Amino acid sequence: MAESTDFGRFVWYDLMTPDTEVSKRFYTTVLGWGTRVDRPLMGIEGQPPYTMLTAGDAPIAGIVPVSEQSWLGYVGVANVGRSAMQANDLGGKVLFEPHDIPRVGRFAVIEDPQGAAIAVFQGLEGSPSSQPVTPKPLEFSWRELATTNWRAALDFYRAMFGWERIRESDMGSRGAYLVFGQRGEPYGGMFDRPPEMPGAAWCYYVRVDDVREVANKVRQNGGQIINGPVEVPGGEWIAQCRDPSGGIFAMHQIR
Repeated sequence: MAESTDFGRFVWYDLMTPDTEVSKRFYTTVLGWGTRVDRPLMGIEGQPPYTMLTAGDAPIAGIVPVSEQSWLGYVGVANVGRSAMQANDLGGKVLFEPHDIPRVGRFAVIEDPQGAAIAVFQGLEGSPSSQPVTPKPLEFSWRELATTNWRAALDFYRAMFGWERIRESDMGSRGAYLVFGQRGEPYGGMFDRPPEMPGAAWCYYVRVDDVREVANKVRQNGGQIINGPVEVPGGEWIAQCRDPSGGIFAMHQIR
């Protein structure tokens, strides 16, 4: 990998979308991201272009044309092939077999035993690396897993990526909220999903300066606010949203 410190850290994100133009307009307008057309999809000539989303001049995510809208996070590993086999051995499954991206690296998409999809990535030198501990505005700042059994999910991800329990919070009738990470650094949270949520899934948070202002832009540009804006422990604010094509994402205002 580009850096051994990337093992177990989130290094990249893709927006899987049935309409790349609608998605580009929405996210550039609402969040202020830029775009950059980089290379053919998966580095294969003749494929549609792979558009990168940028925060300032820094690429932070990509847009991939697929039939259903969702966000996909990538976690750094030492060997994608071994990680894919390990996911199977631990009760998960491989949704997309290991694949090389010329001059970038190698990746696969896996599903944990509770049904949430996530990608593993083994980069070449100069390929995407994990973000700094303190994200800048418009960078991804938190990752959240709503699942059927967060304790079992943590066991899977601990074996896969070395994630550890940082702390737990009591959410009352909603149960416990686990903050996970590595070496004391928090990466995100896990909790048991409520019955109305259709299945296990990851949600990715983007740091913004003003959650309320961005929430208004979401509504004005065809999106929906699912929850919030609401203050969370520590004086921070969040809002969970749905984009015009149905993709779920969230916003995070840090004090």
